[in-house]
This record gives sequence, C-alpha cells and structure tokens, in this order.
Amino acid sequence: MKVISTNLGKSTTILWNGKEEQTGIYKYPTSEAIQLLNEDVANDTVIDRKHHGGAHKACYLYSADQYPYWKNHYPDLEWDWGMFGENLTIEGLDESKLRIGSTYKLGSALVQITQPREPCYKLGIRFNDSKIIKKFVAHNYPGTYIKVLETGTVTTGDEMILISQSENSLTINQYYQFLFAKTKDPEVIQLILSNDALPEYKKERLRNSLKTQ
Repeated sequence: MKVISTNLGKSTTILWNGKEEQTGIYKYPTSEAIQLLNEDVANDTVIDRKHHGGAHKACYLYSADQYPYWKNHYPDLEWDWGMFGENLTIEGLDESKLRIGSTYKLGSALVQITQPREPCYKLGIRFNDSKIIKKFVAHNYPGTYIKVLETGTVTTGDEMILISQSENSLTINQYYQFLFAKTKDPEVIQLILSNDALPEYKKERLRNSLKTQ
C-alpha cells in the first residue's frame, strides 16, 4: 500500500438546516509531510471532537482505488484527493483485508487499524447530494480510522507496511457491514466483543443492545 496524497483542511462554513456550521471535511492535498499525533493530525482542522479525532480516530485513511467509482457517479464535481475528508489517500487500501487491531508502519509513525468511517450529513454537503450517505453505506468501502501508537510524519510516496497482523480476524469491511445489517451475525458479535482494538464504548453499546433483544 502506498500513500498517494497527504491532505489537510481548514475550517469551512456550511449551511445545514438553515444554520451556519463549521466543518473540517474540506481537505486538500499538501506538498508537505503531515505529522500524525496521538489524537489528530498536526495543522489539520477537527471541529466536532465528539465524532472526530481522539485516540481511536486520530487520522482517517481512504482508498485511492475507490475514486474512479465515485467519479463515475459524480462526474461534474471538481475532483481532487481528500474529497472524502481523508488525511491520507492510500493506493491498494482494501477494507476486506484490513483487520481491526493490526499494526502498520506508515511513514515514520506506527499505527493501528481501529474502525471504519460512518458517514454523516457533512459528506452529503461536501458532495452536494444528501443521497450519497446511503450510497456510501451500500458501497461498503468506508476507509478506516487509525490509532497512532508512535507519532511520526507521513509524506506522499511512503509505504504502509504491515508490522503485526491481528489474531482477531474481524475486518473493517465485516464490522462496517455489521453496523448497518438488520440481522446481526453471532460470529461477528463475538469477534467484536473480543477485539481489544475497538473502542470500549462501541462494545458496551453492542452489549446493551443485545440485552434488550
């Protein structure tokens, strides 16, 4: 896997339900290396700290391989890397093979795969189409968030190299499908609850939902 683009964003004003809001989803390529910190990316913009940033969402990665699919669906947009709000656009990123908990060398940083991106209304604003939310879910290639185990810098051309494969076989793709599935697979439930890399609140939410069923 190879870094195709490093992307940063500044605070941008958007209109949602008649009110002005700020967002950091508008990210664009930068020619400089970016620094991965423990809870975010240096010089990037994270507005909604409740849903973005933090130890388990320090940086968002999206696959360059998915861009042709979306360009075909939205040919009239002005396309550039960073369109999905990702800090790192990665060639060869495959969510069906990325195990939650696996660690990778990424530039000079050491990172861990943590969870898929769950799209919100701001992606619809970025694409000027609220229907992209359902399309994004159905396409099943959400990209991934990472935890930064060792801070470091990443630049275009760097490789994303597997250091340690998680013994828990839960992939980003599996977990993403599970989140939106009407019928929950018992085997996937066990993989989720036994995965140490997933945020504890995610597992606790699942436990609570199982109790009410």
